[in-house]
Amino acid sequence: MFERFLPGNPFPLGAYWDGRGVNFALFSASAEKVELCLFSEDRRELQRIPVSESDGEVWHTYVPGMLPGQQYGYRIHGPYEPSRGLRFNPSKVLLDPYAREIGAHLKWDDAVFGYTVGDPDQDLSLDSRDDASFVPLARVAHTMFPWTDDRAPAVPWHKTVIYETHVKGLTKLHPKIPPELRGTYLGLAHDEMIRYFLELGVTAIELLPVHHHIDERVLIEKKLSNYWGYNTLGFFAPDFRYAVANCGLTCAEQFQSMVRSLHLHGIEVILDVVYNHTAEGNQLGPTLSFRGIDNLSYYRLSSEDPRYYVDFTGTGNTFNMRHPRVLQLIMDSLRYWVTEMHVDGFRFDLASSLAREFFEVDRLSAFFDLIHQDPVLCRVKLIAEPWDLGPGGYQVGNFPVGWAEWNGKYRDCVRRFWKGEGGMVSELATRLAGSSDLYEASGKLPHASINFITCHDGFTLLDLVSYEQKHNEANGEENRDGTDANWSMNCGVEGPTEDPAILALRTKQKLNFWLTLLTSQGVPMVQAGDEFCHTQSGNNNAYCQDNEISWLNWEPTAEKLFFTQLVQQLIWMRRKEPVFQRRHFFQGREIRGSDIRDVVWIGPSGKPMDESEWTSPAVQCLGVRLSGDMTGVVDEFGNPVEGSSMLLLFNASEQPIPFVLPKRRGSLRWERILDTDQPRLAPERLAAGETYTLMGHTSVLFRGERPTEPLPPGEFLEPILSE
Repeated sequence: MFERFLPGNPFPLGAYWDGRGVNFALFSASAEKVELCLFSEDRRELQRIPVSESDGEVWHTYVPGMLPGQQYGYRIHGPYEPSRGLRFNPSKVLLDPYAREIGAHLKWDDAVFGYTVGDPDQDLSLDSRDDASFVPLARVAHTMFPWTDDRAPAVPWHKTVIYETHVKGLTKLHPKIPPELRGTYLGLAHDEMIRYFLELGVTAIELLPVHHHIDERVLIEKKLSNYWGYNTLGFFAPDFRYAVANCGLTCAEQFQSMVRSLHLHGIEVILDVVYNHTAEGNQLGPTLSFRGIDNLSYYRLSSEDPRYYVDFTGTGNTFNMRHPRVLQLIMDSLRYWVTEMHVDGFRFDLASSLAREFFEVDRLSAFFDLIHQDPVLCRVKLIAEPWDLGPGGYQVGNFPVGWAEWNGKYRDCVRRFWKGEGGMVSELATRLAGSSDLYEASGKLPHASINFITCHDGFTLLDLVSYEQKHNEANGEENRDGTDANWSMNCGVEGPTEDPAILALRTKQKLNFWLTLLTSQGVPMVQAGDEFCHTQSGNNNAYCQDNEISWLNWEPTAEKLFFTQLVQQLIWMRRKEPVFQRRHFFQGREIRGSDIRDVVWIGPSGKPMDESEWTSPAVQCLGVRLSGDMTGVVDEFGNPVEGSSMLLLFNASEQPIPFVLPKRRGSLRWERILDTDQPRLAPERLAAGETYTLMGHTSVLFRGERPTEPLPPGEFLEPILSE
């Protein structure tokens, strides 16, 4: 093996090959001794190299002649005193936090715990068994990926449409993807999928976590797995579960190839990232990396008893964002994924936990300061899931300028309105207009609101209109897991039915949700599969279902084709019409003394809503007219961009409502584009002032005829509506 070792350098952290050898650098503030351990492909420990140099609490060495592909781990010596927050155990081989590639994967065994499992003293005991045969091992990585002229699409926020999906679940059952590519990075970038994304009209793919994660032991014992991946162990390594074996490309190179292919077609890649906790769990979890390297630094420990972990995440631990080396690791990881992997943005899971300086959520925490000052990260898309499980953790609307947020208030309001709950029209108007109550006062713009009705966490859209109760028995927790606050409506029967009236109502409700989402100001996010009615059979917490419950079924049916085409055309209508892509909030007032307003909220009389209509809990109907010549959108030269005026009518009650179509300048007509009660009706022109019967549980979209040009016949939805 290797006989010569040099001091090396404390920077960069991790293992880096320079063409002549490998430099290793590892942070540990409290370690007494560090050993670098080299392993064969079959996990045999080949050599232990003392890492004797320490500079600024970084242990480092350089091994001349070492090549990429070498598997390695660390053994860290120091006191094992859980009551002081110290959990060193040199019997345990530890994964490098900066590992860019994972070689051997985890095999669950009692030996991977730092304490003796089953001992009455639990984690106060010390387990001395060697666990090298079971733990994940890092691999020295080196990639020279041929990016050539790859360029970030840099889609403006107000033109963005996000498609949230899972790398595996998207293509695992796709009949047109080669079997060896299904469920992989390369499968997601296959020509068939790219064609689908382009036809659908989405501009960004948001991937559920692709950082290397582990499956909890309790799930493995139930023959389940952590399918979603919110259990990160390696913040630099793409998960090899989604790589094609023996294809000539490393896992990282396959991920890079996927990104390059998507970029070539103008599609951005956003990663769902989990920096709030790690896979090591609470004090009874395994010792795999951070816990054994420097437990005191990496985790938030109880001030009353450092044996225990502060848990704002519901997973057993919380990453210690107050420590500069932890902040450095997160920033280094983020920059790596932008500079080396070319991703275009991040969605931060349970982002409120990242803002907790001490206990309260702090909008100006060090994490945000670092992000905003970083020349790389300040230019990518940043999205917060603005809540965690700790006190005061629900922070929708409170993240700093430069951040967009998953708008949970939008989701709940739209669901409650279409369920038929009274007193919602005032809030619905605010949500349709971009949620200015949450974002305008702090200087943010409408695109700060990521609007969604469904996402990976909860019911699918079909299940939202088919179930009133969660059905999570398959998760093995006796249906106790998952939220009970679904604001769902089964339309008369729980689950599948062949009743034509119920099916018709469910179709209307799905169309109502689609029309609402894709005509709201802000950034729409679509959950993969909702466009063709994917169901999880009422499971609203399918995090552990790596099977047909979660995998998308691409087998074509008439219903799937209908919905996919309709959603596709609604997305393209949104992208074409400036009135749905406003860069600034509505003024809602007359401009320069004219009778034109950028937005007017209208009651069934065809006139602006009065105070009684806004406040009455019995009112379940709302109309909105959007002015096409006051969009607030400008072109690249700063010239105002005009489009069509639009009229939207929403009726969440059971009863039909006669609705007077508002008058327009020159008495021009309105063209009905979509009526969710009769979605196959051909477009029809109706005169301003005419009464239109708005059926129960129905929404209607009208486009205003422009005074300066003839109206194109049925431009948007005619191919579907005329079938």
